[in-house]
Amino acid sequence: MPHQLKLLKAKSVLFITDAYLEKAGVLNDMISALNLVDISSKVFSNVQPDPTVNNVIEGLNLLNEVKADVLVAVGGGSPMDAAKAISVLKNNPLPLSQYMGYHKIPEAGIPLIAIPTTSGTGSEVTRVTVITDTENDVKMMILDDHLQPLIALVDFELTLSMPAALTAHVGVDTLTHGIEAYVSLKANSLTDPIALSCIDLVAGHLENAWNEPENHIAREGMSLAAYYGGMAFSNSSVCLIHGMSRPLGVRFHIPHGLSNAVLLPAITRFSIPGAMTRYATVSRTMGLSEYEDSDEDAVIALVEGLESLNQRLKIPRLRDCQGMDKTKFDQSLDKMAVDALASGSPQNNPVVPTVEQIIELYQQAW
Repeated sequence: MPHQLKLLKAKSVLFITDAYLEKAGVLNDMISALNLVDISSKVFSNVQPDPTVNNVIEGLNLLNEVKADVLVAVGGGSPMDAAKAISVLKNNPLPLSQYMGYHKIPEAGIPLIAIPTTSGTGSEVTRVTVITDTENDVKMMILDDHLQPLIALVDFELTLSMPAALTAHVGVDTLTHGIEAYVSLKANSLTDPIALSCIDLVAGHLENAWNEPENHIAREGMSLAAYYGGMAFSNSSVCLIHGMSRPLGVRFHIPHGLSNAVLLPAITRFSIPGAMTRYATVSRTMGLSEYEDSDEDAVIALVEGLESLNQRLKIPRLRDCQGMDKTKFDQSLDKMAVDALASGSPQNNPVVPTVEQIIELYQQAW
């Protein structure tokens, strides 16, 4: 990292991370390396899971106070999402909500280096950030070229300490990115091979990484899979799973990777009629069916395989996730369905759902 910062002529760096990673000492070696080359640094670690506008504003205030000229995001998707928003708000006016949607940010932010410590979001290579607006009870999806990190430094050794549950959740999240990028109505000849490479890598390495946390080959494979997944979906788009996942995070604070994993089998089953050949290719790529099998047989094997994968990785049903309450869930269905459809992602799905169908899918996942 010091080499890259020297190329950027950086004099002061603000690290964006979370409290757990700071306490675990993940940044210690990085800070020491910067001290050796006379680059000062400060740490902002008040990023919570599913970062909020308040997290972003607090980080922006510290950035302005220390006058750092480069941001370095270290962590999973949450620190990277927060850092992206902080970066662009340095050079663009508040409120952040005015940039919700697609390509609305006028000016580039300050340089951002992204260093992932999980193998999930692929945020280190995407031009997307998702920030929770707690006042309006909505997750804001913002997509803009100015959100793309300038540099991504991917080191699988930083993922070795991930616990089994996190490995499972972000691993299936990576698989979701590859699948949705491949079946999206915006999929294209450039993103297809990257998405399929992501899917193939997950099929080959996720369970080994879960069973053997110190397996370097598996961890490296998953880091590469996450990288490919981010590249693929940021150029073809995510779909219905992500659209339905965001309201679950807002209402019930279910981590993004887990909510995607929980929704994956049911929404895949719903979406297959709109892209059977593509879903059959996903099935074959994952080794769930043979190339001589019919598409109809392959997609049946795919849904069964995704359900079985979740079971083997001990990914819970929605009703078993921490914080879920059936009464609140039932009362939230209408708003969650409307918010999911309004996010824009479901419109890229092979089968574009109605609000009523989204409600039914939430109930199936329960």
